Parts: sequence; C-alpha cells; structure tokens
Amino acid sequence: MEHSLSTCTDDIVSLRTKVENMSKDLIRLDNKCEDLESRSRRNNVRIVGIPESQAISCEFVSTLVRDAFRLGKEPLVDRAHRAMNAIPSAGGRPRAVVTRLHYYSDRAEILRRARELQQIKTRDIAISVFPDYTAKTARARAAFNDVRRQLRDIGGIRFGILHPAKLRITHDGKQRDFISPEEAAKFVKTITG
Repeated sequence: MEHSLSTCTDDIVSLRTKVENMSKDLIRLDNKCEDLESRSRRNNVRIVGIPESQAISCEFVSTLVRDAFRLGKEPLVDRAHRAMNAIPSAGGRPRAVVTRLHYYSDRAEILRRARELQQIKTRDIAISVFPDYTAKTARARAAFNDVRRQLRDIGGIRFGILHPAKLRITHDGKQRDFISPEEAAKFVKTITG
C-alpha cells in the first residue's frame, strides 16, 4: 500500500509539472495567434453605418471612401464584406463593413481624416470609420474608455492608446504608460484630486 501511494504521489507530481509546462505553452501560443491575427488585420478598417440594403463591393467601398474623405484618388481595396454577425432585424443597426486596403498609407490617411472629421456624411449616409482590431484587443482598449472620458475634461493633458492596449498619459512634461485601467484611474485621481 505504501508503494502504491508513493507511485501515485510521484505520478501526481509528474502530471502537475506537465500541466504547468503545457499551460505556459498554451499562453505562448495564444499570444502568438493573437499577434498573427492582429498583423493580418493591419490594413483593415471597419466602416459603420452603411445600410444593409446596399450591396457591398470593392468598387462601391473605394468610391464611397474617396467621396467621404475627399481623397485625390480612389484607394485600392483588396476585399470588402459585411462583418460576420447575425443579420439585424428591420430598423436595426447595420453590420459593419470590413475593408482591406492594399496600401497601409491609404489606411493611415483614412483613419487620420476620420479622427479629424468625426461625423462623416456622404450620399445621405452617415458613416464612421475605425481600425479593425481583434476581439481581445478591442476589449482591452475599451477597458480604458472611462479613464479617457475623465482625461478629456482635464486641460493640459495629452493621452492616447498605443497598440495593442497601453494608455500613455503626458502630464507636466512626463510620460506615463499604463496597461491596467485601474492604475490609470488611480493616477487620474491624483491629478484631479
């Protein structure tokens, strides 16, 4: 019986070590997959507000973007399709259009102009344009929304989110980076408080 217990204990220790190693590998591979998916979306933008009744094609999106942002030429669109969500009911919010642009410089220019204009209206369609992030990255960036709202009300502070989800706050000439929304909120309280 003592021999059996000793063998079981040894087996448990061995299995625990294997599980710990596999957990580390799983985290490493999960981070690698996230990075690869983020890189594959690098030239993508999401266009929100195009009615569901509108047929989506590369030519349509290219012309719409050129007109909306008053670009000198139509950007080269590799692919354009609706997000893979459920089709909304009548009167519901239309699905986003995911667009892959051929040139990263076109994407950067479109996003820059979208930030400047904020409300974009063309062809009687009000649209918004956003970067296309993975779900994990989008959740991590959205966690900073409350802190960013608070920072907008404070004068003399610059802030922004670095990729993938790091909030940078510049106050009195000093930069501070936060990966935790809670730490950022504590810092904002020290500024306002």
